[in-house]
Amino acid sequence: MKVSEILQVKGSILYTISPDQPLAEAADIMAEKDIGSLVVMEFGDLVGMLTFREVLRALHANEGNVGAGTVRKHMDDYPITVTPDTEVNEVRRIMLEKHARYLPVMNAKTILGVISFYDVARAVLEAQSFENRMLKAYIRDWPGDQAEPHPD
Repeated sequence: MKVSEILQVKGSILYTISPDQPLAEAADIMAEKDIGSLVVMEFGDLVGMLTFREVLRALHANEGNVGAGTVRKHMDDYPITVTPDTEVNEVRRIMLEKHARYLPVMNAKTILGVISFYDVARAVLEAQSFENRMLKAYIRDWPGDQAEPHPD
């Protein structure tokens, strides 16, 4: 299974923010939309990712307030990306090794979407469920011992 298949199921909604917007505004958007990440875009290019992890770090550093900083100050400005052709097992490895919960999907310089740890887990579970159903059907329909008796 490839990333492109996950994006087809997930849809193409993409939430973005400018790096110069206040972090408080980003937190509001994330809370209102019930999302865990925002793609940071500048002049049509991906320049970073802001996830709830960065927002929590800002809250911790500012004693419970997000502070007056901008998204640029807190964003991950070198996010790990994948392509539509990246295999899901590779995505799982990357997410586990890098502790990344959200990965932008890029086709050259064009962002196609973001996949989350949840999206990957759901896709893997659905694929395994389908495989289990196919195996059970195969076993159920297994050709019986249809050898004809030997005439002796």
